[in-house]
Amino acid sequence: MDKEWSEKNKRMQILLGKEATYREGIELLIELRKELFEQISQIVNGYPAEAYYQMPFANADGYHSKTLAYSIWHIFRIEDIVAHTLIAGDEQILVTGGYQQKIGSPVITTGNELKGQEIAEFSKQLNIKYLYEYAKEVMLSTNSILTNLEYSQMKTRFSDADRERLAASGCVSQDENAFWLIDYWCGKDVRGLIKMPFSRHWIMHVEAMRRIKNKLCKDARKGVDPVAYCGLSCDHCFLGEWCGSCRTEYNVCSYATIYEDRKCPNAVCCTEKNIDGCYECPELEDCTKGFYTPDNDGAASAKSQAMFIKKYGKKAFLELRGLLHERYDFVKTQEILGQDMHQGLKILENEHLR
Repeated sequence: MDKEWSEKNKRMQILLGKEATYREGIELLIELRKELFEQISQIVNGYPAEAYYQMPFANADGYHSKTLAYSIWHIFRIEDIVAHTLIAGDEQILVTGGYQQKIGSPVITTGNELKGQEIAEFSKQLNIKYLYEYAKEVMLSTNSILTNLEYSQMKTRFSDADRERLAASGCVSQDENAFWLIDYWCGKDVRGLIKMPFSRHWIMHVEAMRRIKNKLCKDARKGVDPVAYCGLSCDHCFLGEWCGSCRTEYNVCSYATIYEDRKCPNAVCCTEKNIDGCYECPELEDCTKGFYTPDNDGAASAKSQAMFIKKYGKKAFLELRGLLHERYDFVKTQEILGQDMHQGLKILENEHLR
């Protein structure tokens, strides 16, 4: 388990155990959930449709054996059911928002009953845009429920009538791999549910999603030119585990994800001009597109590297970047080269000519 998330989760559980610190515990829980949801947002905002139904660890034993789409569905169906049907006793977001039809899901269950290829086929059917909207609405509604819960409600337990209500809802499959959830949830008090479906359950599945996306990005980058269109080295970028490079569909570079079509202007421009990268463009030094936007902290650094490639070639550039990164991390290298593009070029040249 991610060390930082694990520590926050442990601290949150301790805080929830005492009335004097209860409210602080709820605030920490919501903060943790926000951090975890940002991981989901980054995945949804960057990857192609095929990414959501791929199973790179299909035969593994663990949550990472699923798909990205299934993971999102599973996390938030469980939360929606527990938060609304069980704790709040009102309508689920899936119903009030008409999300089953929007998402295109053939089921309303948690998905525990699905196995192997069934998971992939299920995932293919889901509209990721609406699945993400559903997940976000469920998260926010649960946060509201959590904020309004009082410490005195933490020991509230559930009855046989609650079990029957959950079973009658049809939201949990009667398959043996799923039906146990009803007894599991109803065997806990409200505090126990906060500890698992609303926190630890998120951590386990988000970590699994990170493993899936890391493998998808690694596979996407195999045999792909490691030099980005703008001149940066994808092999040394801080987004290495997130991004499949701007030369693949797994492009989550900052200047791709901020655009609606998720395409970096530098990549689009190079494609339109039928050139390998900005380093082949005669307008390089005066360009202000995409990553070269003047107020971008990395503009001068990227441009100095593109100018070096223009003058000395990719092979020399990649060898030089390898040497630089033996001494400095990505951020420090960007800082050294990023004061001024001409000064950055001079630094690279001095290193190259040593």
